[in-house]
Amino acid sequence: MKIINLKINHIKNPLGFSLDKPTISFVACDTKANLQVAARIEVAYDKEFCNIVFDSGKSEQIDSLGFELFITLEPRTRYYYRVTVWADNGETAISEAAWFETAKLDESWNAKWITPTLDNKRHSVLSKKFNIQKSKRYINSARAYVCGLGLYEMNINGKKCGDEYLTPNFNAYNKWLQYQTYDITDTLAEGENSIDVALGNGLYKGRFGFDSEENIYGDKFALLCEVVITFNDGTTEIIRSDETWKARKGKVLYSNIYDGEVYDAGFEDDTTYDVEEIDLGHDRLKARLSLPVKIKETLKPLEVIKTPSGETVLDMGQNMVGWIEFRTNAPKGREILLQYGELLQEGNFYRENLRTAKAEFKYISDGGEAVARPHFTFYGFRYVKINGWYGEVNADDFTGCVLYSDMELTGHIETSNPLVNRLFLNALWGQKGNFLDIPTDCPQRDERMGWTGDAQVFSGTACFNMDTFAFFTKYGYDLGSEQEDRNGMIPMVVPAANLKGGGSSVWGDAATIIPWNVYVQYGDKSILEQQFDSMKAWVDYIWREDNASGSKRLWTKGFHFGDWLALDGEDPSFPTGRTDITFISSAYYYYSSNIVAKTAKVLGKTDIGKEYEKLSNEVREAIRDEYFSKNGRITINTQTALIISLFMDLVPEGKRERTINDLRERFKKDNNHLKTGFVGTPYICKTLSENGCNDLAYTLLLNKDYPSWLYAVTMGATTIWERWNSVLPDGKISGTDMNSLNHYTYGSIVEWMYRYMAGINPVEDNPGFRHIKLLPKPDYRLKYVKASYNSAVGLCESQWEITAEGKLNFKFIIPFNASATLILPDAKLENVKVNGKSLNDTLLISRQKNEHVYVELNSGSFEFYYEPEIAYI
Repeated sequence: MKIINLKINHIKNPLGFSLDKPTISFVACDTKANLQVAARIEVAYDKEFCNIVFDSGKSEQIDSLGFELFITLEPRTRYYYRVTVWADNGETAISEAAWFETAKLDESWNAKWITPTLDNKRHSVLSKKFNIQKSKRYINSARAYVCGLGLYEMNINGKKCGDEYLTPNFNAYNKWLQYQTYDITDTLAEGENSIDVALGNGLYKGRFGFDSEENIYGDKFALLCEVVITFNDGTTEIIRSDETWKARKGKVLYSNIYDGEVYDAGFEDDTTYDVEEIDLGHDRLKARLSLPVKIKETLKPLEVIKTPSGETVLDMGQNMVGWIEFRTNAPKGREILLQYGELLQEGNFYRENLRTAKAEFKYISDGGEAVARPHFTFYGFRYVKINGWYGEVNADDFTGCVLYSDMELTGHIETSNPLVNRLFLNALWGQKGNFLDIPTDCPQRDERMGWTGDAQVFSGTACFNMDTFAFFTKYGYDLGSEQEDRNGMIPMVVPAANLKGGGSSVWGDAATIIPWNVYVQYGDKSILEQQFDSMKAWVDYIWREDNASGSKRLWTKGFHFGDWLALDGEDPSFPTGRTDITFISSAYYYYSSNIVAKTAKVLGKTDIGKEYEKLSNEVREAIRDEYFSKNGRITINTQTALIISLFMDLVPEGKRERTINDLRERFKKDNNHLKTGFVGTPYICKTLSENGCNDLAYTLLLNKDYPSWLYAVTMGATTIWERWNSVLPDGKISGTDMNSLNHYTYGSIVEWMYRYMAGINPVEDNPGFRHIKLLPKPDYRLKYVKASYNSAVGLCESQWEITAEGKLNFKFIIPFNASATLILPDAKLENVKVNGKSLNDTLLISRQKNEHVYVELNSGSFEFYYEPEIAYI
């Protein structure tokens, strides 16, 4: 047995994170045992565990999905911890030591906020020289606690601190400011040392938002920096930002998230300028919640293209987010300009769909050999146009640096269909490109905002593809912060920046749906504890809107996006779709109030749970009265209305079959092609597979003509598009006003691929994959499917294959300390074999129910095969 994936608050070895409630999670694997019978958690000041600060002892109460440490944490302290697990077969294992280190906690700041006495638009570097009198061997540890506004990069003795970028990340700066912690022990030198902090605009003071405003959160660069050096004798030395620091003009002449950066490597100005204290206070400061944004992978150009118009263009082969790093030895003063775009038109470089975003990087050479990159911006691109290059353009001189939040990849799907495999990768790349500290709607144009609706729609897929617990915890904190002075209303984007308005259904329901999805996926209720007030406040906002319009238990007031970008609407200039907006809003009123009721019960808030359960039932009855005839016919005959009615259980009792038949008829009229937008699309295939229409779900998946998921794949897409027809069949872009080629929302189909195509489902009543509902639903149009998912309890695998003779083979891996209910389709109990034996001759609990065979499984590997009752060839 081995114990792996030790995490605190779902982060490995977190340094300087906010740890209000430190929660340990872990995974046990490589064992033939079935269950954990006990565990022990030890926490110490040292990795040898001589100085213990917490010892749970051998306990049956420790849950590997999340065990809260009830210890009083000290500031600026590293703790080591390890886990021992006892299994039901007598095996025991002890983990390697992991660690976490606290930030300043409630400790007061010695540092002051400072700003350069330069023009507010001039990018500056703030610096401090200091001496360490003692020998370096006497330094026990050194940490820097830093927040720079808008963005910053810190160097000590000429070396970049840390391996993350775009700090202090993106959040509602008027609500809270994150500071980062750096381990700089090995960076310091004996004698003189220097700190340099370069500052960029970011969304704090740079151009941002639909109105392209500047100075949204502030109009001055600012820095707070406190370096604490601890010596072996226990003494400390503190270097703090104050008026003794100096400023100089930086080599970054200009930066903006939308427009890019100008970097003059040859700029030299020895003039130093004073800094002055700026009154930003310390009350908004909070240890970081944001995961680091890192270069997670690199790509080399697929080819160097000479376009028909004579341009030199790099094709990276993949729509990606980050930047290009390049090597050059251009002569002094030579200007090299990189321009970024997503597609070619008639073979030429094109980027009109970026709207006003310039998306450039200008590098001015100092005459020496250099490796160049931007510092305070990022780009969404596949193609890069090169201007002013010195010498021959060689692909080896360029590297694509792929930037996203530091999340572990957890899921993978492979099928017999290469187009479906590419669709899965497109959704994954969409997540990589848009999960850059916040879940952005697009990473390339003059927007890049944390649209709540997009994040909500995609959250189920996101949790399968990557470990997103910490990512969504931070986003949820920001979302709740934005509600505080909006009386519970959720803005359209989070952080809200300068965008006014909000309160739309589906978008605002990110407040309830995302934390609930995360809880069910990971089984750790700490996200519900953090977000419960936010979740309830959102439903209370809707409730007040309802009461203000007559207490009909329908949501009839306010602005709503409806089924955004649906194809069945009548107004292409504002594509809300044909589904009645009040129906959609009221459906989500029911759905969110029901989630609040379930959340309250999970958290032991019984009375609140009953109150919101009563509310949700009232809303559902009002919807049934308003939108269904007495015979069960829904009055809104759209795909989205029918899908939502079934998925959210809005259909009147006894009328479900009628609605399913109506849904099939609707699709027949639509030539078995989707017409849905943001509301219907996430649930469309899930609902079909759950309601006896699995064949239609596969038809929608495998359609290759417009509108379909695979249409974009056949057109060469490497990410998910914003519109079903972002690019037309002739290769021309369909429009430039709102047309991102990296927009993950419709990638929500991948959740269906995990849950129904492969059949890997968590269970609400036993979350975190402690119990798994295995519900694979094969279709003859695919010959095999292989899916793996590193869940919160360990590795789950599900595979199926249709043999040449039409038999079904299934393979499953159930992780340690988990169980599963397997539902085999179109099977007869007496015909099923498992691991070479007749299922009836095993000790496995099984039963026949209609056309399915149900089997209860514990952890282990299983292979089932049988001849199905219907033809799969």
